[in-house]
Amino acid sequence: MIAATKPMFDWMPSNQDELAAQLHQRVAEASFPCVGAKAALAKGTLEVLAARDLTSAWDDLRIHDRLLHFAAAYRAKPELYRSLAVVFDTPLALSEAEFERLLWTRVQSLSDKDVWRGQHYDDSVSADPDDPHFSLSFGGEAFFVVGLHPNASRPARRFPNPVMVFNLHDQFEILRAQGKYERMREKIMVRDEAIAGSRNPMLQRHGEASEARQYSGRAVDADWRCPFHYKGAE
Repeated sequence: MIAATKPMFDWMPSNQDELAAQLHQRVAEASFPCVGAKAALAKGTLEVLAARDLTSAWDDLRIHDRLLHFAAAYRAKPELYRSLAVVFDTPLALSEAEFERLLWTRVQSLSDKDVWRGQHYDDSVSADPDDPHFSLSFGGEAFFVVGLHPNASRPARRFPNPVMVFNLHDQFEILRAQGKYERMREKIMVRDEAIAGSRNPMLQRHGEASEARQYSGRAVDADWRCPFHYKGAE
């Protein structure tokens, strides 16, 4: 396992601060529905990593490196409301279907690097995207991804740049154990309905349906199949 030390790829593009400030401002908006993201922002635990291009693997090693250290830091000090948001500089004109395809291309590349670097899959979740207990795994920790982009149909998923927000699955389990998960989930759904006019039909509880259907934010039908395939040992 990777220790919670200084990341190997410890440099930032010139627009790092600008993109981080823009995302923080978006989360801070009164209408933004995700109270978990707001809590992370208030605690200073909403990390932002700027990257070049969602269509390119250029930054994938740097992103994966940050995921490994994010996971290791969480194991060293488990605490609620920690998120890692990767904000891409381009492209800015994507349809929902294009964003979904590119998001899963990046996910597949990052997962392949996890295998290449000898990381085991978190055994508390499934690596099969058709399984109701599916989550991604990086550095031995399960992650749930939330995608944002300019042309998302759900207002809550809109942001001027493409974004992939990595949330630790274990945090949801802690909230369940504390009896807080259902209240928090309902609060988010009510706030989302207030700005969208309807509840998000893609939102399901872990274990009821595969969370893969929620990642991109696009409403998918029953025939949709996730393109992700874990290439390590099951």
